[in-house]
Amino acid sequence: MIDDGDYFGEPIANRYDEAHAETFRSDVVGPIVDVLVSIADGGRALELGVGTGRIALPMARRGVSVHGIELSPAMVARLRAKPGGDAIGVTVGDFATARVADSFSLVFLLYNTIMNLTTQEAQALWPSWPAGPHTRWRRPPATAR
Repeated sequence: MIDDGDYFGEPIANRYDEAHAETFRSDVVGPIVDVLVSIADGGRALELGVGTGRIALPMARRGVSVHGIELSPAMVARLRAKPGGDAIGVTVGDFATARVADSFSLVFLLYNTIMNLTTQEAQALWPSWPAGPHTRWRRPPATAR
């Protein structure tokens, strides 16, 4: 995933939450967070494409230690400006290539984030992504998709 500095930059970050307001509603976020908290099972979680914290922040409020990988410093700035935003660790980089030294009980990405892997090569390598020695890859229940 390559960013030319504009697509995920200030112009998008400035209006991201408002442009995607329907995905921030509690009736949308709540069930997703419920499933992810359950899967994390008291362990740490890594969100790929953490953005402005739509999922990471409510998970952290539920007691999950969340770290994110995010390509856009502008999106991270929006996350940091929110209450609880500094509690979310963030690695700035491309989630297709960035690595985090810690291990996680859960590694996840949501919505259309997977579409940021724009080549067949990147998509084919995806299942072998070395997220950490204790990570279990799981498909969420159909009710959470």
